[in-house]
Amino acid sequence: MTKILITDPIHEDGIRLLKEIGQVDVKIGLNQEQLLLEVGDYDVLVVRSATKVTREVIEAGKNLKLIARAGAGLDNIDVEAAEARGIEVINSPESVTAAVAELTIGLMLSLARRIPRADRGMKLGRWEKSELIGTELRGKTLGIVGTGRIGRAVGYKAKAFLMDLLAYDIVTNEEFRERTGCRYVDLQTLLRESDFVTLHVALTPQTRHMIGRRELSLMKPTAFLINTSRGEIVDETALVEALREGKIAGAALDVYEREPPTDSPLLKLENVILTPHIGASTIEAQRDAGILIAKKIREALSR
Repeated sequence: MTKILITDPIHEDGIRLLKEIGQVDVKIGLNQEQLLLEVGDYDVLVVRSATKVTREVIEAGKNLKLIARAGAGLDNIDVEAAEARGIEVINSPESVTAAVAELTIGLMLSLARRIPRADRGMKLGRWEKSELIGTELRGKTLGIVGTGRIGRAVGYKAKAFLMDLLAYDIVTNEEFRERTGCRYVDLQTLLRESDFVTLHVALTPQTRHMIGRRELSLMKPTAFLINTSRGEIVDETALVEALREGKIAGAALDVYEREPPTDSPLLKLENVILTPHIGASTIEAQRDAGILIAKKIREALSR
């Protein structure tokens, strides 16, 4: 019988489907030492973002055939080490597309209309109407860095706000360009011309700190940066500098170089909106992630 170990919470519907495949053990919150002791007995390891599947874990998993990440991204898994052992690695990025795209739009609106400050002021008894003049999305240019599933979903939603779209990616998506009228440009042009810049790229050695001091200096002083992809895409030290010096108008972040960002200077800045990595934290996305990864595990094991 196939033995499946789940070390991060996934939706009960996904667990139910996995129980149709084999023996399922749910052991949440294992530290690295405990995981090394446990993983050797299992054929399949199912994780989300909390569990770090290091080379040591993979080497300890002597029976592992499959490592499954319920959700998007594989940066918490040593994919190279897994492939060297002949262990397949899968994930379910499509499950979080709508959730992350909707959060991105929400953060854009929050920046444009200064909604968090307005809420905070009202609860402190302040009526700051004259101090909360915002800007509209209508007619503004949105620069989308990365036009994969989430980047495209953001673009489709932004068109409903009558925004103009610029896009940067190593691959041009012709259907997206035709449906939205977006213009693919180089990164420097996108940064110079956009009123809002939103990041939707995977974390790789090439994309780490792809938005740094030089890139931020290219942006308009009235522009806003939104990051709901991975924290390491942005050089946070450079971002803090740009926000403090007014080189950009503001930023909204759901992800950080270190999570949680304890004692980060970002926490003390008024022109930044911070959320605790909640991009995929919807009822629907959690359910879909569990169900989709269970179906993909079943398909992988049947091959």
